Formats: sequence, structure tokens, C-alpha cells
Amino acid sequence: MAMKDYSDEFRADAVALYESTPGATYKSIAADLGINRNTLRAWVLRDRERRGVGPAAPPAGGKAPARDGQAAPASDPDERIRQLEARIAELEASERKLATERDILRKAAKYFAGETNW
Repeated sequence: MAMKDYSDEFRADAVALYESTPGATYKSIAADLGINRNTLRAWVLRDRERRGVGPAAPPAGGKAPARDGQAAPASDPDERIRQLEARIAELEASERKLATERDILRKAAKYFAGETNW
């Protein structure tokens, strides 16, 4: 099988997508991008080494908060504010992930559109 040559920008975007996705696995992100799981893993580990972050570090954003259906509304206003702030942070992380995925897909579409020589 021939080795594919990915641009540095694509590699950086793939690593950023993995790092910004709470609870992401190499397998799921690699499947979304159409690349090999071990290729993505090597890129992530190389990036972490370059930044001086340990290889066992979790993706940015930490662990995704577990939700069993709807959380019971807090009777304390301060607790309710904390819950809402946590939900906002979760939604903002999701928005960043979707924006990163969109940008990667746009760049891939441009790349493949320029490659067609039929």
C-alpha cells in the first residue's frame, strides 16, 4: 500500500480536533478524517512531545461530564449558576469541535477538487 503524504496543516488540524474533543478516541477521529488510527496517534504523540506535554495526558478539555438524562435543578441559586456555566462550557467546546471539523472538511474539499484531472 502506498503511503499518503498529508500536509502539515492537515496534520495540525487533525491533532487539534483530537485534542479539543472530550472523550475522543484515536479510532473515532481517524475514521471521521479517513486516516489510519496509528497515523493519528503518531501525530498526536509527536505534537505532545514537541509541546512538552506527557504522552498520557488526556485530550484538552479533560473528561466530559457524565449526564444521566437531565440534571435535577439545584435549589441553591449559586449551584444553579455553576450548573449553567458548566453547560455553557460544554456547548462552547462542542461548537469549537464542530468548527474545527467544518474547517478540515472545507480544506479537504478544496484539496480534492484541485486534484481532479479527468
